[in-house]
Amino acid sequence: MNTELLPSDVASDWWQAILRGLTAREIPALTAPVVLAMLAAAVVLSIPRATWRWFGLYVTFVHELGHAFAALMTGRFVHGLRIGLDHSGQLVSSGRGRLGAAWSGFWGYPTPAVVGAALVSSVSAGWSGIAMTVGALLLLLALIFLRNLTGILVAVCSAATAQAMVMFAGPLAVSYVALALGIALGVGAVRDFFKVTAVHTRRRHRLATSDAYILARSTGVPSFLWLSGFAAVIAVSTALSASLVWGMLSA
Repeated sequence: MNTELLPSDVASDWWQAILRGLTAREIPALTAPVVLAMLAAAVVLSIPRATWRWFGLYVTFVHELGHAFAALMTGRFVHGLRIGLDHSGQLVSSGRGRLGAAWSGFWGYPTPAVVGAALVSSVSAGWSGIAMTVGALLLLLALIFLRNLTGILVAVCSAATAQAMVMFAGPLAVSYVALALGIALGVGAVRDFFKVTAVHTRRRHRLATSDAYILARSTGVPSFLWLSGFAAVIAVSTALSASLVWGMLSA
């Protein structure tokens, strides 16, 4: 008997897993200890420098994808993006008009919080399978934008993890992972916001790396207004995530 696994079989299994992810519904029964454990894990990933060094690369990846997809929304052409081991990122895009450039420039720091809230929302609605499946496909699509080894490695690891979840994990496991990732991205977004705020207050020698500073230079709108905009979106996203988790606890 020939048991050799053909590439067409792997592709077929992957596609069937994608279709299952788009239709499966599962709302986990949450308890306070589970939520507290997820929150503790998110803090451990985001606060200590040793763990943030690695998880921060993923948050930076989501940050840069926010810039990229915002640029595409306004019709700009994305030439590529880079991610550095020091959590720096650079998106190169082109297009007409300052509005598109400002829109793209804004959606960096808020995007991890927005994506986190979207993941938590998907779990509360029972659509975590769809969220993780779409996320897995977007991570694969993001590979075409990356132009350096660090970025490619982060994207490949993220995409491989997402694909493995889609193919091998059950709906309940996917729900828990989506919720934990959503909470972690929210905490990571808050940490990143405090980091960019520190650049404008205590580390002004790094001011040129700040999205708010770059936006201020290109639009004439003061940096503190851009920082306030970042803070508003992150705060609303975090509050939405918290209220949805509370609702699942109370259900």
